[in-house]
Amino acid sequence: MEWLEAMKEAVNYMEAHLMENITAEDIAAHINLSPFYFQKGFKIITGMTIGAYLRSRRLYLAALDVLAGNDRIIDLAYKYGYETPESFTKAFSRFHGAAPMQLKKNPDKLQVFQPLHIKITVEGGSNLNYTMEKMDPLPVIGLERIFSFDSAYDEIPSFWNSFKQKYCNKNAPAQVRDCCIGKYGICIEIPGNSRDFRYIIAGDYRGGELPEGMTQALLPGCTIAKFRCTGPMPGSLQAVNSRIFNEWLPGNSRYEFASGFNVEMYTMGDTHSYDYSSEIWIPIREKKK
Repeated sequence: MEWLEAMKEAVNYMEAHLMENITAEDIAAHINLSPFYFQKGFKIITGMTIGAYLRSRRLYLAALDVLAGNDRIIDLAYKYGYETPESFTKAFSRFHGAAPMQLKKNPDKLQVFQPLHIKITVEGGSNLNYTMEKMDPLPVIGLERIFSFDSAYDEIPSFWNSFKQKYCNKNAPAQVRDCCIGKYGICIEIPGNSRDFRYIIAGDYRGGELPEGMTQALLPGCTIAKFRCTGPMPGSLQAVNSRIFNEWLPGNSRYEFASGFNVEMYTMGDTHSYDYSSEIWIPIREKKK
């Protein structure tokens, strides 16, 4: 299934199963995509996570039920997947800015949230700067944490700040400097877990004992597309990531994502400079004919 059609079908599937306890893994399986890349792409294209989209749609429909006045709060809570009326009311109030009973008195507070209409436009202008390369198995070493797809975009910058405070100084272990830990930011899927992923602030592992608190991983050999980013961080990386999912994927009929990981590679230098260079590495494979 082509990328654009897959995103449209994902929305259709979510709409058809809103009242069920579906997961990102269920949706990805329906459109035959990796849960890892599906969730990453959905967030970049729409600006929201799968969980946020499902919650927003359910809370909008719940508000319509409240205004219709046909159900008790406890019934609405269970209908829309909340364990208690209290948790439902809290989520409802946060989304609409009013509790269910307040909304009945002030229907103008209703937060409208209609189904998404996915439309990707492949625009002209400068071409993405990328190369196709064979990557040998890549052993890396670094500091690892598990993040959820729902909160990763807010939490990963704090993880980097903690890393810099602890390791970017003269007291850092020699292996941190020798392996250039901080060269990579690596996302790795967790098989069987569609809610979370591994994230490693990493460098090239050259053997030897691991510093305390560090982990070692081996990225599989594969064909990768290396996308070049030039400009201040994080804007340049974010712009290229957006173009990969909004232009490059829909605009090519030959390649698709492969292994469940991706790498951001950072060079030495001033990250605020307009000529700062970084890269995004995406494992790819040719589509089956």
